[in-house]
Amino acid sequence: MKSITIIQPWATLIALNEKKFETRSWPTKHRGPLAIHAVKKIDKEACEVPEIKAALARNGYTVDNLPTGAVVAISELKDCFRIRRDVLGGVIALESDTRKTHFNTLDKEYSFGWFDQGRYAWELADIKQLLAPIPAKGQQQIWNWEGVQL
Repeated sequence: MKSITIIQPWATLIALNEKKFETRSWPTKHRGPLAIHAVKKIDKEACEVPEIKAALARNGYTVDNLPTGAVVAISELKDCFRIRRDVLGGVIALESDTRKTHFNTLDKEYSFGWFDQGRYAWELADIKQLLAPIPAKGQQQIWNWEGVQL
């Protein structure tokens, strides 16, 4: 199964269905199942951002109990959008080859990603948190994880 390694707390925010877009500097043509792997690094400053801290707390997490070095969820990579910002209107426009969507910068999703002009937002759907994280060594880019076959 294809997998992506993500720094904490963002991997857990995805697993909890709080974060629906993973933002990257590069696009992907992959569509389909995607495992979410939490790297061993935790961005402790990010865990103190009010929206992030609140989302983690709602689900019983703090900076001290985030899983690391493990696959934490399975998702479906539905689409990959190029980010276009309308700064005056406070709107983030997302455009792919087949669809367009948008959201307001006041939406919590904006606090969970890096939505600068020209970056990419990977739309995740059907996210399922694993009952227990499965230890795995991550890699850069999209990589093949042999832990689960769907």
